[in-house]
Amino acid sequence: MSGRLSGKVAVVTGAAGGIGAVTARLFAREGAAVVGLDRQAVPASDDEQIVHHQADITDTAAVEAVIRTVLDAHGRIDVLVNNAGADVFSDPLQLSDVDWERCLALNLKGAWNLARAVLPSMLEHAAGSIINIASVHAHHIIPGCFPYPVAKHGLIGLTRALGIEYAAHGIRVNSISPGLILVPRIEAWFEREPAARERQTQLLPPKRIGTPEEVAYTALFLASDEARFINATDILVDGGRSQVYHD
Repeated sequence: MSGRLSGKVAVVTGAAGGIGAVTARLFAREGAAVVGLDRQAVPASDDEQIVHHQADITDTAAVEAVIRTVLDAHGRIDVLVNNAGADVFSDPLQLSDVDWERCLALNLKGAWNLARAVLPSMLEHAAGSIINIASVHAHHIIPGCFPYPVAKHGLIGLTRALGIEYAAHGIRVNSISPGLILVPRIEAWFEREPAARERQTQLLPPKRIGTPEEVAYTALFLASDEARFINATDILVDGGRSQVYHD
């Protein structure tokens, strides 16, 4: 590997699996000291180069405690990848208040909790890159997916607002909007509905489904100094699907 993140300290949420796990491992291979956060226990076989903490991103006190631990160990945080989140889909008029709050907490508030916790250190060092994992749902509305796109639209709004707020302080805030990616929950869906894989593949212009590695490499670019003039923007990683007018 080229060491594109050599000397940097990175925090990745949702690091126990899927895009988060792949991103954490890639960052470690590229020279970063990586701290992974997840509310799930991390598999014993996971990369020993990554220090994992079990924490709920919606718990402000727990997030602040983990970030203090990271700062005590490393003295700084250079990169934050807000990857943790969850699908919450419901008929709008059947949606409970509990699920509404859960959707916003997991997909928006959690990212703010982490950003708020790391920003003082980034300000102190006049440098930092925050990367929020949004979704194609933040660009196009898919029927039957309410209220998930509400939170993801908000996440891109948070990205742009913080990016502009702190640009003059050397801090960049960007987001990535993945399309259909072969993460475990999508693989489980295809196992339940075998015809869904072929149907979804044919909807994508490249005629294949994206991989977590392709999202992770986008995050690596945004985390690196190669992207030092990219700020307050969103990158779609969906094989061009969002540009197709009809199915």
